[in-house]
Amino acid sequence: ERRRNLAGNILLLCYFMFIFKYDIQVIYSIPEELSKGSLVGNIAQDLGLDLKRLKTGRARLHIGNSAEYIVLNKERGVLLIKERIDREALCKQTTPCALHFQIILENPIEFYRVTVEITDINDNAPIFKMNSMLFEISESAVRGAKFVLEKAFDSDVGINGLRSYSLNPTDNFVLKLHDHTDGEKEVEMILQKPLDREKQQEISLVLTAVDGGEPQLSGTVQIHVTVLDANDNAPVFKQSMYRASLAENSPKGSLLTTVSAADIDQGSYGLVTYSISSNSDLILDLFEIDETTGEVHLIGEVDYETSKHYQIDIKAKDHGGLTDSCKVILDIIDVNDNNPIIDLMSTTPSIPEDAKFQTVVAVMSVHDTDSDNNGVVKCFLSEKIPFTIENSSKGFYSIVTESNLDRERASEYNITVTCSDEGVPSLSSSVTLTLQISDVNDNAPVFERSSYEAYIVENNTPGLSIFTVKARDADWNQNARVSYILEDSSVNGVPVSTYVSVSADSGVIHAVRSFDYEQIKDFHFRVKAQDGGSPPLSSNVSVKILIQDQNDNAPQVLYPVQTGGSLVAEMVPRSAEVGYLVTKVVAVDVDSGQNAWLSYKLQKATDRALFEVGLQNGEIRTIRQVTDKDAVKQRLTVVVEDNGQPSRSATVNVNVAVADSFPEVLSEFTDFTQDMEYNDNLTFYLVLALAVVSFLFITCLVVIISVKIYRWRQSRILYQSNLPVIPYYPPRYSDTLGTGTLPHVYNYEVCRTTDSSKSDCKFGRAGSQNVLIMDPSSTGTMQRIQSDKSILDEPDSPLEVRLV
Repeated sequence: ERRRNLAGNILLLCYFMFIFKYDIQVIYSIPEELSKGSLVGNIAQDLGLDLKRLKTGRARLHIGNSAEYIVLNKERGVLLIKERIDREALCKQTTPCALHFQIILENPIEFYRVTVEITDINDNAPIFKMNSMLFEISESAVRGAKFVLEKAFDSDVGINGLRSYSLNPTDNFVLKLHDHTDGEKEVEMILQKPLDREKQQEISLVLTAVDGGEPQLSGTVQIHVTVLDANDNAPVFKQSMYRASLAENSPKGSLLTTVSAADIDQGSYGLVTYSISSNSDLILDLFEIDETTGEVHLIGEVDYETSKHYQIDIKAKDHGGLTDSCKVILDIIDVNDNNPIIDLMSTTPSIPEDAKFQTVVAVMSVHDTDSDNNGVVKCFLSEKIPFTIENSSKGFYSIVTESNLDRERASEYNITVTCSDEGVPSLSSSVTLTLQISDVNDNAPVFERSSYEAYIVENNTPGLSIFTVKARDADWNQNARVSYILEDSSVNGVPVSTYVSVSADSGVIHAVRSFDYEQIKDFHFRVKAQDGGSPPLSSNVSVKILIQDQNDNAPQVLYPVQTGGSLVAEMVPRSAEVGYLVTKVVAVDVDSGQNAWLSYKLQKATDRALFEVGLQNGEIRTIRQVTDKDAVKQRLTVVVEDNGQPSRSATVNVNVAVADSFPEVLSEFTDFTQDMEYNDNLTFYLVLALAVVSFLFITCLVVIISVKIYRWRQSRILYQSNLPVIPYYPPRYSDTLGTGTLPHVYNYEVCRTTDSSKSDCKFGRAGSQNVLIMDPSSTGTMQRIQSDKSILDEPDSPLEVRLV
């Protein structure tokens, strides 16, 4: 019932301080020995936290290296006893006794400091170290003689600690208590009635120690007194208190101080021995005294962080049983023997690369159990990284981002925190935490080239792979997954998607159709590379496809024109010399390159000894002198071949009339028509054509003569009048004087070998008009400039006759 009353009187004290975000300290007070599951306090209510926040923030207790006695119930928001708490085992004689821990919340990171003070209950009775105390007292001991008794020890503190002593019986002795400044009581047994050995040689007493708890607990020890013959002087210490100091971690055997007591008695009664009368095992384990010299030595290890002061009770006793006591106060000097302790309270395993400035990635507490400068700690990061450490409050540090992060430069950081104290020499501790930088889609795909150019042979199979475009993305995972898209555009008014397609995953470009070099030689389009981020980023590249020619077109003969209903013949006079140009076979090949290089061969001829064909230019020339014996009608078959692999060819039939006059040609015409299976109406059309040509020829002569006379008269008039009058000259056509049978005039050069100054077939231009230029400074003077010569000016131009 008393424990329930104590539990009901829990004290709630809250202190608010500024920390990184929140620094709230809650203090509870509970009695020791509470049963498991007992309520400590409603922490959610006291901190003003919602129960949902405890769950979403994954609230937990951070107790550091201490034993876990308290547990957090997040469902109820209360602190409960997890393990039975024994104040004496936890804190010994230290007061106040308290548990310190923190409550950590995440998202965002928050922490609150909690202190649970453990109050003492009277669960330990006073005890004496010794089962009995033996005294030998001379009968000559005078009234008021003092005998120091061993003190009892009560592990409880405060009101529950040792309060008083009682002695029974009190016939010869009474108790006297001395209170010291440290709160302890010194117990002395005072002789109030002289002893008489002859009446009573042995006296038995009971010393009872009582504490102040409710109910009171007590402990007893037997005191056995042996009455001796007279020894009327007790030892006396020169000082009632000695003070010494000792550095912690001093070696065993170190001399602390030397105590001294004197006894003026003679003989054995004057011999003094020393002993430590402390009732604490800790004192006896750490110190010893030489019983004859009084030197106090260290036999254990002292630690400033465990205890800063020690009190050693020393007793001097003569052989007559008389005693005296003194105290040695030992001060422990701190030495910098403890490294700073770094406790990572909360860490973040990863943050995105676009995290904002001053983003918290870890919170830790740092403390050093040393004192003064030995316990002053400073923390820093050991590397040049985009993070910094900030002291959010006393003993608490936060690691925050200091600059922008870039996962493509560094995807992981090993952050090493080093904390050093200001002792001499300085001690330090380090801890390393690994932080992953998660990717953000901040890099667009980049093509391996600024532009692409690829070749494909015409007449390809649809679906053929042409080549591959490749783009890389510096991001990671889905953000680096590149897809390829054909951008909308048109080629000659047709969507480019009807020409090519691109594989979205691999970037392989396929031909959608079969290409024809003669229709399209190249085309451009653009390919876009897009990543899989959200939102996606993209870039594009220009692609040029060049169509390569195949020898898929046979040569086409332009001249002589092959007609189905008429006969074309070239006339050669019988006076023609060797090398006479009969005609020229004109052919073209719509292919390109070597596929369009043409060669001409004479396949069949009426007289192969009379004609030859130029291999490169297709010119048909005589190779001997024409004689009267040569037949009038000659028929040649010329094959035109290109240089492709395999080559393609075309044939053309050339009819040649060997005659000096038209009548001679006409006399053989009948035979021509029979050979060609023409009908009889051709004769009429031939005569009609000759009549029309003759009429036109005569008309042209009259017109030319008239124009010449007109120009001559105009020039005379201008010369006589001295007027700047520009006469009109009609245009001069290049085919006016022509007698050939070609539908148009062709100007060509012949190139038989590499040494020749002429080249292959070249189509000529119509002769230009005359240009008149008048000089203003000289009247009556005109210049005629003819820019181009007609093909009729060439001396080798053959006379051609078209027979219809």
